[in-house]
Amino acid sequence: MIFMAQDKPLKFGVIGAGKIGTFHTRTLANMKGVSLVGVCDPDLMRAQKLAWEHNCTPYSKPEELVGQVDAVIVAAPTQLHHQIGMYCLEHGVHTLVEKPIAVTMQEARDLIQCAKRQGLVLQVGHVERFNPAVVEAVKYIEDPRFITITRQGPYDGRMANISVVLDLMIHDLDLLYTIVPSEVVSIDAVGLSVFSPHEDIANVRLHFANGAVADVTASRASFERARFMHLFQPSGYVSVDFMNARVKTYRKEKPVIENMNDLTVTYPKVEKQLPITAEILHFIDCIKTAKTPAPSGEKGMKALDLALQICEKMNRFDIPKTGHLHTPRPLQAISTVARAAQAVLDETLGHLKGDDK
Repeated sequence: MIFMAQDKPLKFGVIGAGKIGTFHTRTLANMKGVSLVGVCDPDLMRAQKLAWEHNCTPYSKPEELVGQVDAVIVAAPTQLHHQIGMYCLEHGVHTLVEKPIAVTMQEARDLIQCAKRQGLVLQVGHVERFNPAVVEAVKYIEDPRFITITRQGPYDGRMANISVVLDLMIHDLDLLYTIVPSEVVSIDAVGLSVFSPHEDIANVRLHFANGAVADVTASRASFERARFMHLFQPSGYVSVDFMNARVKTYRKEKPVIENMNDLTVTYPKVEKQLPITAEILHFIDCIKTAKTPAPSGEKGMKALDLALQICEKMNRFDIPKTGHLHTPRPLQAISTVARAAQAVLDETLGHLKGDDK
C-alpha cells in the first residue's frame, strides 16, 4: 500500500465536469488538506468553466491530469469507469470511482485487481453510506426482519443509458448488504420503461438467507423527490428520512404490545454533515492510513452483482419495450403486476393470431 505523509496536502483531480463532478469539485475546492489541481472533461469549455470557478486548471484528457495528482475522483459516464479507472490506477493514482463501479462484473474485477497490484485505494461512490441519518440509524438496527426502501425523483436524461436499478436503486442495494448480515437467496422484480430505453421504475423483493425480506422501489419518473427507509425488527421499528436527515425509532417496552403506551418513541439527534464531504474525507483518511474503504471495490462489485441479477430478472419477464410483440419465456415466481401484464399480452397476441386467420 502506498502511504501518504499525514501533513502533506493531497493533490486531487476530478474527471467529469457534469452534475456529480461539479459537486465533487466544489467540495474539494473548499476542503482543508487538499490541493485541487484540475478538472478534466472531453468538453473543454465545460471543464474550463468549472475549473475557473474553483481556481484550478481545465483538461480535456485524463492523460494530461493523472500525472500531476495523488488521487482522482472519476465522475464520468458509467461506461467509461473501467477505462478511466484502470488508467488512473495503472499510473499510481488513488481512485474514487462513482457508482456503479463498472458496467460488468469483469470490469469491476479488473479495477479491484489493479488497485491491489499497485497498492492503491479504490473506493466506490456509494455516498448514501455517509448520509448522517444512515450513520445514526445503524446504531438502532438490530436484526431487521422486514425492510422497505423508496427512492424516487424527476427524470434526468443524463442517465438514460442505464436502468434505474444501476442509477438509483444500487445505493439501496449497497445499504442492504451493510445492515443485513446475510446473502440474497431469491429475487422477484418488475420494471417499466417510461422515458428511456431502460427501466425508469423498478420494484424488487429480496429474500435473504437469514429470513429477512426487503421491498425496494426506485423511480426516476416522479415529479416529487422522496428517499426513505423503514425497518421492522423484533425490538421495534426504525424510520429513516434520507433527504431531511431524520431518524425515528419505536422500541417495544414489553414482549406483547397492548397499546401505543407500550412503545417508547425517540428522535435521535443526527449530526449534520454533507454526505459527499464525509465520503471524500473517508477516502483521504484511507489514503493516509492505508485502510480499506467502507465502500471498497469489493463492496461496490457486490452491489453491482445484485443490480445486474435484478436487471436480468426484469428483462426476462418485462413486456418488450420496442419492436414486435413476442411470447415471453415461461414465468416462474413473479408478482401480481407482472402476471396481469402477461395476461394482457396473451390476450393481445390472441387477437393478432385471430386476425391472421
